[in-house]
Amino acid sequence: MAAERYLNHPTFGLLYWVCPTGDSRDLYVSLYAQRMFFLVTLQNQDVLFQTIPLMDARALAEQNLSRSRRTDPDAAVAWQDIFEKTFI
Repeated sequence: MAAERYLNHPTFGLLYWVCPTGDSRDLYVSLYAQRMFFLVTLQNQDVLFQTIPLMDARALAEQNLSRSRRTDPDAAVAWQDIFEKTFI
């Protein structure tokens, strides 16, 4: 598991990294506007933000957690903690 990551959104402020989505994008959540989730794509010098609904974000995080449980059980414990703090 990687260290904590943050990203600054031009409108919504600081975003907290939740998990990778497996398709060269990452899932972030806004720290100030609770329950606003973003798929973030980094391309060369560009950062693309796409808002997504809570349930879609939760499904992506569950897929990441499931993938972690199969490949790296130790990392899955840390992902479980992030998942619970974010969605429960």
